Amino acid sequence: MPEGGFVAVVGPSGCGKSTLTRLVAGLLIPDEGEVRVHGKRITAPRANVGMAFQNPVLLEWRTILQNVLLPLEIVPTQLTKMQAEDRARKLLALVGLEGFEGKRPSELSGGMKQRASLCRALIHSPEVLILDEPFGALDAFTREDLWQTMHRVKAEEPFTGVLITHDLRESIFLADQVVVLSGRPAQTQFVLDIPDTGRRTLDHLYTAEAATMLNILRHQIEVAQGRVPAEVTA
Repeated sequence: MPEGGFVAVVGPSGCGKSTLTRLVAGLLIPDEGEVRVHGKRITAPRANVGMAFQNPVLLEWRTILQNVLLPLEIVPTQLTKMQAEDRARKLLALVGLEGFEGKRPSELSGGMKQRASLCRALIHSPEVLILDEPFGALDAFTREDLWQTMHRVKAEEPFTGVLITHDLRESIFLADQVVVLSGRPAQTQFVLDIPDTGRRTLDHLYTAEAATMLNILRHQIEVAQGRVPAEVTA
């Protein structure tokens, strides 16, 4: 995938999507072959990779601002304490959490916690942002709101994105390219390039073009699941 691109990875449950993210982050080392990010071989955990998961895992004994700042206590940074706090506040404002910096996680809704988790993943300006089903546990309205937030965030905080999802609508709304993995052992079964239509709104999901893309992806998932033969046309 190109630097600055956004790729969504979909496929049957258990095919290795989350394992792929850990390989990219350097949390796992492949038994064979190699993983390269921006041309550099991955041999250890990387500080320039941010990760956000389905469970935000915010620490209750820390405020939201302190939770966002946590990676900077682990990853070396050139920012002063004031600069780091200013950056954290900027990110929180970007995702709509201005005014909630001093709250505890238990005082926030599920969607607000996920927004804070996203800020934490971005606080150290990662080159690569990995999103492992971060919106999967949210209700439909909150999920769609966060999809739109993601577009605003990427415009303000450029990164190379890898999204793991089971939601095909999410994949075509957020990504530039959707990769369908086969069943185990996983291989790249199909790649769908998403046309660049400029600024995306939720209305794009209700167009004939979106319906066509979703039908193609649903068929590819059925192939990966072994429910239909590969030669059947979408």
